[in-house]
Amino acid sequence: MSKKLKTKQPDLIKAAPAASPKIHPSAIVEAGAQIGAGAEIGPFCHVGGEVTIGAGVRLLSHVVVAGRTTIGDRTRVFPFASLGHEPQDLKYQGEPVILEIGADCTIREGVTMNPGTGGGGSVTSVGDRCTFLANAHVAHDCRIGSNVIFSNGVLVAGHCTVGDFVIIGGGAGVHQFCRIGHHAFVGGLAGVENDIIPYGMALGNRAGLAGLNVVGMKRLQFGREQIQSLRHAYRLLFSNEGTLAERLVDIEGEKVADDPYVREIIDFIKAPSERSLCLPRGG
Repeated sequence: MSKKLKTKQPDLIKAAPAASPKIHPSAIVEAGAQIGAGAEIGPFCHVGGEVTIGAGVRLLSHVVVAGRTTIGDRTRVFPFASLGHEPQDLKYQGEPVILEIGADCTIREGVTMNPGTGGGGSVTSVGDRCTFLANAHVAHDCRIGSNVIFSNGVLVAGHCTVGDFVIIGGGAGVHQFCRIGHHAFVGGLAGVENDIIPYGMALGNRAGLAGLNVVGMKRLQFGREQIQSLRHAYRLLFSNEGTLAERLVDIEGEKVADDPYVREIIDFIKAPSERSLCLPRGG
């Protein structure tokens, strides 16, 4: 008779139990709120009954989160931030609306973020790994990308779109319906009333296009050839010869138009928009 081989059973590894949320006795967490594992709700915070707080989120103290608001894992929210209260839009009639905040964000003191409106898609969204310094404001129906930095006092009005890796300097204001492309830089105290191309740099009040955000691209380790292609495209698009529409036709025939980063700028300019394009002063 053949012997029956004994097979060794693998050791079962038990997962560590998820840490329970820590809720300060002075905090108010309404019934129905969902609080993730390891989250901390600090002193004098108020969390509404329709709020979802992700794992490891920290509300340090005196934070108010209202409405249908979701906060992604490990995001930190500092005192006196107000997230999810009804939008500051006189057309809002109490319809169900949403604020979505991504993971690993930092939301400093006094920041305000409003949910969407029925007329604007009903959702305000913020991506991952964003930083909002003190007293910044994200208005209703905005779409904010990931890895974005709003410096102190940045005010972004309703229905704006802000791409990934955008940096907006202190005290800058952005008009309703504006688009700011990926990797753009907006200088402090700028008044942005028109769309800013991807990789562009806008300065002044009212803001004018002032070249490319080369410093930002170098920090993110863009190659020299990539930056040179973008510079060449910028010179072609914003020269003083002909109209912008004519220059767009010309650049489409250039080899540089095959570069994916240049293509992003071309597609951004050609996309429909509620606002005009931010141009160099005198151009």
